[in-house]
Amino acid sequence: MTRSMTGFAAREGGLDDWVWTWDLKSVNGRGLDLKIRVPDWVPGLDQILRKTIATEVTRGSVTVALRLSRRQEAHQPINEAALAAVLSTIGAVTRRAAEENVSLPAPNALEILNFRGVSEAAQPDGDEMAALREALIADFDLAFPEFIAARQREGASTAAALRATLDALDAMTHEARALLPARADRQAAQLQKSLQSVLDLAGQDAPDPQRIAQELAVLAVKADVSEELERLDSHISAARDILNGTGPMGRKLDFLMQEFNREANTLCAKANDTDLTRIGLDMKVRIDQMREQVQNIE
Repeated sequence: MTRSMTGFAAREGGLDDWVWTWDLKSVNGRGLDLKIRVPDWVPGLDQILRKTIATEVTRGSVTVALRLSRRQEAHQPINEAALAAVLSTIGAVTRRAAEENVSLPAPNALEILNFRGVSEAAQPDGDEMAALREALIADFDLAFPEFIAARQREGASTAAALRATLDALDAMTHEARALLPARADRQAAQLQKSLQSVLDLAGQDAPDPQRIAQELAVLAVKADVSEELERLDSHISAARDILNGTGPMGRKLDFLMQEFNREANTLCAKANDTDLTRIGLDMKVRIDQMREQVQNIE
C-alpha cells in the first residue's frame, strides 16, 4: 500500500487527576527524523515511543508531542530554584539561537511546569508513576494507528493520481509512436530536397554519392526516437509495478522520475517535428507533476 509521509492524529485522555493530549504529525523528509516531546520525568517513555514508531514508519519528519498536567494545576507548588534554573537555561538557549539567526518557539507555562523539578506536585512516583505511564502508552497505542491510517489515506489518493498520470503518459507514448512513419517520410523528403540543393550548387565538385548516403544514414539514426519511446514504455511499466507493490517506494519512484525526465528531454531535442515536440512538452509537464507528488511518498 502506498503511504504518504504526511499525516496527523490527536487523542485526549486522563487518569485520576491527570489529563493529557497526544499530538502526532509528520511531513516529508529524506529519512526518518523523530522529534519526541514528552516530559522527561516519565521514565522510558521516549524510548518506547521511538521503538513503536520505527516499526511502522521508515521515512518522514515525525513529531510526537504530549501535553500532560494535573487538573489542579493552578494549586501545585512551584520549586522556585528549579524554575529559575529552567528559565535561565531557556534564556541562554534563546540568545544563542538568535546569534545564529535561528528562530525558536517560546515554551508556554505548561511546558515549563513539566520540566523535572519545577512543579513539585507534578511528578508521581512508585505505583502512581507506573499506572500513569501505562495509561499514557495505552492511549498512544490508540492514536498511533489513526496516524498511520491518515498517511495511508493520503498515500492512496497520491497513488491514484500517479496512476492516472501514468495512463496519460502511456497514451502520449502511443500517440508519438503513431506519428513516426509520417515523420520519417517528411524528414526523408526534406533531406532529399536539401541534398539536391547541395548537389546543384556543387556541380562537378559534388562529393561521392556513397559518402553522402552514409552521412544521411547517420542523421537518420540520430533523429530516431523509437528507443526513447521504448524506454518510456519500460518506465511506465516499472512505475506501475512499484505502485502495486508493498513497502516503502518513494525513493524508487523518485529515481524513476529522473529517468522519465531524461527520456522526455531527449524526445524533445530529437523531435524536429511540431506534433512530436508538442507531445514531448506535454510529457514533461506530466512528469513534473509526478515528481512533486512522489516527494511525499514514504
